[in-house]
Amino acid sequence: MDFIQVRDLRVEMVIGIHRREHHVRQTVSIDLDIGLPGDAVFASDKVADTIDYEQVTGAIRDLAASGHFRLVETFAERIARLLTDRFHAPWVRVSAAKLGVLANARLVGVSIERKRG
Repeated sequence: MDFIQVRDLRVEMVIGIHRREHHVRQTVSIDLDIGLPGDAVFASDKVADTIDYEQVTGAIRDLAASGHFRLVETFAERIARLLTDRFHAPWVRVSAAKLGVLANARLVGVSIERKRG
């Protein structure tokens, strides 16, 4: 499967289950593998035949700003649904991780894979 990669997209958002996390923005790093909807883009060289990663990253930033998420898992699932439903990606892998929340760990997060339909 051919896919688009986005690595270390960082968003500032309100995320977490602890009371202190309900009012403080945290940095979340996102890695994406987004399956291409077909192979027409290789011949056409047109963005209309692929998934526009600028639109994708803007939609993810809007999602992050939409409110408080309790879990990184929930945020990753919402991103996956966004990619398969709105952008018609046939397959996605989404990794989302909070940075610097545990001593001696650079990040803590989750990776999920989803198929459209």
